[in-house]
Amino acid sequence: MSIDLEHVKQVMAEADCLFSQEQVEAAMASMATEINQALGDSNPIVYSVMNGGLIIAGQLLTRLDFPMEVGYLHATRYRNKLSGGELFWKAKAEHSLVGRTVLIIDDILDEGHTLAAIVEYCKDAGAEQVLTAVLLDKKHDRKAYPGMRADFTGLEVEDRYIFGFGLDYKGYWRNAAGIFALKGH
Repeated sequence: MSIDLEHVKQVMAEADCLFSQEQVEAAMASMATEINQALGDSNPIVYSVMNGGLIIAGQLLTRLDFPMEVGYLHATRYRNKLSGGELFWKAKAEHSLVGRTVLIIDDILDEGHTLAAIVEYCKDAGAEQVLTAVLLDKKHDRKAYPGMRADFTGLEVEDRYIFGFGLDYKGYWRNAAGIFALKGH
């Protein structure tokens, strides 16, 4: 399947900027302060959820001032599509999680099925505590379970198709410096 790069460029040209890079960075600084206070003495394993969590984790980790082990997990429901399907694991934990505190960093809490499955996976692997950090929490009532929230959240975002700063549009624009919404969605 080839993508029309002119279409991808047009999507960005027409997109609504919901949060600037400065607003995103301020939200990450606030999250880092909370995470430093909560996990400073816990010797955690910090996992980025690929691919969306890559940019957020890369920038958030440099703001954390305690020792930690770092890795990644890759579970997806989207596979470069606009809506999710069944969970597909590409990479699981390489560390022993038994008795450990685990922090999962992801880009967005939308419906949360993938994040909930990752948390369960870590608990089943023996983690003592599993916490989650997301840059964005999408405001709607379709969460995986009632009242689902991340332990650390940067920004709340409206219920639109969002991309930028780790989130993609059909595999593109994860590198966009800010949070954007697809025109008309």
